[in-house]
Amino acid sequence: MKKEGPPPHSMAQVVVDITLDVLSFHCPVPVHETKRVLASMEPGEVILVMADDPETKIDIPALLNRSGDTLLCVEEEAGEYHYRIRKEDKL
Repeated sequence: MKKEGPPPHSMAQVVVDITLDVLSFHCPVPVHETKRVLASMEPGEVILVMADDPETKIDIPALLNRSGDTLLCVEEEAGEYHYRIRKEDKL
């Protein structure tokens, strides 16, 4: 049986510009570091945030709700959470 690649609109095909590894850090570090890196990004860039603090499932979306940036997807596997976030243009 031949394995096919990811579907055309899979998040695996989203180009990630920056990877932020905050594994083993707990609140407030993952959110603070995500906010710091987002502030330095250009609109349209995508950051991959890798965290293992379950609180990020609440805190990251809350941060993005305030910042106006877009959560493209969250993938959870083996206690890790991978957030793909697109920096939006602030008018």
